[in-house]
Amino acid sequence: MRLSTGIVIGLVLAAASAGTGWYWWQQRQQLPDHIATANGRIEAEEVHIATKYAGRVAEVLVEEGSLVEIGQVLARMDTAELDAELDQAIADTAQSREAVREAEALIAQRESELTLAQLELNRALYLAERGHVSLERVDQRRSRRDSAQAALAAAQAHAANAERAVESTEARARRIQTQIDDAVLTAPRFGRIQYRLAEPGEVLPAGGRVVTLLDLTDVYMTIFLPTAQVGRVSIGAEARLILDAIPEYRIPARVSFVASEAQFTPRQVETRSEREKLMFRLKVKIDPDLLLAHIEQVKTGVPGEAYVLLGSDNGVWPDWLEVRLPETAAR
Repeated sequence: MRLSTGIVIGLVLAAASAGTGWYWWQQRQQLPDHIATANGRIEAEEVHIATKYAGRVAEVLVEEGSLVEIGQVLARMDTAELDAELDQAIADTAQSREAVREAEALIAQRESELTLAQLELNRALYLAERGHVSLERVDQRRSRRDSAQAALAAAQAHAANAERAVESTEARARRIQTQIDDAVLTAPRFGRIQYRLAEPGEVLPAGGRVVTLLDLTDVYMTIFLPTAQVGRVSIGAEARLILDAIPEYRIPARVSFVASEAQFTPRQVETRSEREKLMFRLKVKIDPDLLLAHIEQVKTGVPGEAYVLLGSDNGVWPDWLEVRLPETAAR
């Protein structure tokens, strides 16, 4: 019985695919001693964009999946009440400044009165020395001079209080303006909106989350290695990532974190077999520049495998783990 051409071609392709898969599986089973491997998922640093003060959401300007730049406005809170308080604070500041001007004018008046009182006292003292006025008149002029000095001191104190009132109302206006500024929620980092958690009209408490942002310049895979291997891993060691979604690519990365405490087993272990079960958490991080070059292809939650060079000399990569990247996506 003859087989059709289509069936033959299908069988050939299936055989080729199986052969490629078998070759890759064989390579993985024959890893050199200076390379460790473990499973993990691609993760990114999450940033929760939340309100600083309680209030009503006025608008949310982004959708889930949107790419946002640093400083881009993501949402705004309702500030009608704060705007009114700011207007009142500005009016109070203007009133306080007017009080300062009045106090300054009063000081000028009191200084003039003191000058006159001092002149009259000097004249009275001069005439008293020559017996032309009584000592009673001198005492009256001295009392008037002392009263003028006291009035000047009171006016100066009033002016100081008026100036403090200006400072107080200005500080209140700045505080309210800061609250208004904080009502505009902006992106602290470049990334992608993962979740939109609030909608316009919702009333949120202080710290209420509005959106969740994934920092696409901080993408990594978390893996676990046993004691025997983690002791040979250094921060900055080279790594390769192979993701299930794109197994044809080899993504370069580096070890950015090694946990100082083991996991999966009790803290206190006694036997050698128990110590060999200790697993340490590592982060294998992708270079931010590489992420930016392929920003549209960056996805989180994708499972895959990480391969890490062990030892101080780092060794060399086998051919099948050499870097292979998709075409650069223009940002």
